[in-house]
Amino acid sequence: QVQVAESGGGSVQAGGSLRLSCVTSGRPYSSHALAWFRQAPGKEREFVAGMRWNDRNVRYADSVKGRFTMSKNSAENTVYLQMNSLKPDDMAIYYCSSRVGAPTTSASDYRYWGQGTQVTVSS
Repeated sequence: QVQVAESGGGSVQAGGSLRLSCVTSGRPYSSHALAWFRQAPGKEREFVAGMRWNDRNVRYADSVKGRFTMSKNSAENTVYLQMNSLKPDDMAIYYCSSRVGAPTTSASDYRYWGQGTQVTVSS
């Protein structure tokens, strides 16, 4: 089991930056993937970025490529989501999640979820 907990949300103006953190309950195995999803009011939860714990390659949604960066700190069992050039369309609750296997884009593939952290972007 790799439970997760997010932090770091907040309110920024368009063009601003935020960094989200996701701490895992234990050290993930190499077989685990961690991912970020987001959900805006009235919309389905959508994939943002994901990576295997033992791999530096990150999969991004097209909507965030070039603006968001997912990274990890293995010593602290933490992954991050650096969000730059934020747009009003990025406003949502952001969730961290984990699963055994490769990072996929479907929320239903992930077993463990954090409580979510709100990101608000004003124009």
